[in-house]
Amino acid sequence: MKSTPAYILRNCVIWVNNDVKAGQMSEVGIPAFKVKTEGVRNAGMVRERQLAMGYETDDLKFKLTGFDPDTIVEVTGKPGSDKPFMVTGALVDEDGVTNNATLYLRGFMKSFAGGTWKPGDKAEAEFEFVWNYFKFQIGQRDLIEADDFDVSIDGVSQTGDIRSALLL
Repeated sequence: MKSTPAYILRNCVIWVNNDVKAGQMSEVGIPAFKVKTEGVRNAGMVRERQLAMGYETDDLKFKLTGFDPDTIVEVTGKPGSDKPFMVTGALVDEDGVTNNATLYLRGFMKSFAGGTWKPGDKAEAEFEFVWNYFKFQIGQRDLIEADDFDVSIDGVSQTGDIRSALLL
């Protein structure tokens, strides 16, 4: 256990279809990954209980300080147009140790918004990316990996027993 602050994000970049946007990205919203729950209160129970019923996800959202044509044309909506996206971060501990954080995604660009343009002020292009594959690592440790059929947390499948019961 460390006695100083650890894993503090110091910098990050985004890679759009294998093209790094260093010096162009102003902000990225890492998608929330959460357990989907349903409240159940069956006969004989005196209170509702939350049951885990799968997973919910959010889209990746990011802003570029500029209007990069190669990123804008990624908004195609064409079936089968999944592309790789990646967000990398430098996590630095106060004792000087630096770790790499990487979010690997595959999916498609859902939207582009040009924002507000005002002379003399910075304008930002906003994008939203829907993912079909998600993998979050710190160092070489796979923390979360998910696709449409399986979710692994710290390398352990969370859905393998259910897939086996379905004979998949």
